[in-house]
Amino acid sequence: MAPSPRELADLPFADHLRPFDGALAEGGDYDTVHLDGAAFDGPICDNARFLESAFSSVTFTGGRGRGARFNEVWLDGVRWVGTDLADTDWQDGELGGCVLAGLEMFSARLHRVVFHRCKLESVNLRTATLRNVTFVDCLLRDVDLGGAALTEVAFPGSALEDVRFGKARMAKVDLRAATRLEIADGYDALGGATIGSGQLMELAPMLADALGITVRDGGAAR
Repeated sequence: MAPSPRELADLPFADHLRPFDGALAEGGDYDTVHLDGAAFDGPICDNARFLESAFSSVTFTGGRGRGARFNEVWLDGVRWVGTDLADTDWQDGELGGCVLAGLEMFSARLHRVVFHRCKLESVNLRTATLRNVTFVDCLLRDVDLGGAALTEVAFPGSALEDVRFGKARMAKVDLRAATRLEIADGYDALGGATIGSGQLMELAPMLADALGITVRDGGAAR
């Protein structure tokens, strides 16, 4: 069963949050801060660290946050567009109603992260590591997971459109509850994933092609 989204007041660190209205800095250390309604244009916050922090209706446009760490963070209604978040580390995070578009997140590490009603479009997650990650009622469009390692990842109620899995490695990946499963490439990487019988029927021609299987009706071959 997919976890339910929490409200800000439900967070165990809610009473300790402090308003933050300054600029983000490279290598900054942000502990129990609440960013509310802020807009950041081209922020440079490489190797920044966010611990037990909340983001409400925040907009990030462009900029870079390579190597940043997000531990026990809560994001609600956040828009993240065109930002370089490569090699970032996300642990025990929750994102609700967020938009992630045109992000570079290759080699990112996501552990115990839940996405609720989020839209991910043109997000580069190549060679990323996703472990115990759940996408609930999300849209993943043109998301690149090529070469990524996915373990215990599920997509209940989510639509996958033109998602790329080429050379990905999967273990205990559950695709059965996805409402749409459109794969641009990487059918041969689905070993380790669980799909439904209806999904199998839809994917059968592409799976056969990826495995080099010739499907031909009629009499015995001559």
